Amino acid sequence: MRRNDELLTVRQILDELGGVSRRTFYRWRELGHAPRGLKLPNGEIRVYRSELAAWLDTLREVS
Repeated sequence: MRRNDELLTVRQILDELGGVSRRTFYRWRELGHAPRGLKLPNGEIRVYRSELAAWLDTLREVS
């Protein structure tokens, strides 16, 4: 995480992933297959943009 790293909402993450459903995202979290995030006191999830980018990099296929 960088000092000025942006915290993304679940909606922003879903949009960046091209419309993955909320249910799918939370299922990935249950299975440990989603980017690491923060759970706020109100129960909402936030993910640093750098964490999302790092997670996406782990999904790259070797060509």
